[in-house]
Amino acid sequence: MNAELILTVLLLMASILMILLVLLHKGRGGGLSDMFGGGVSSSLGGSSVAERNLDRFTVGTGVIWFACVIALGLLKAY
Repeated sequence: MNAELILTVLLLMASILMILLVLLHKGRGGGLSDMFGGGVSSSLGGSSVAERNLDRFTVGTGVIWFACVIALGLLKAY
């Protein structure tokens, strides 16, 4: 298989996963989440274990997404 095709498919999957992970996060207030009623709840002592794991998955997916973009850019340049 072509490396460009593999990176493109990986980029597409990482993009979709990134969208889903960002939408799963709790609203921090002051943004669009307040407009839809997300600002009503308050956190009383930091984030839960699930929220921290969700943060880790989101950052990991972002790193994969960024690496795919850089790799595709380098492949297209040469």
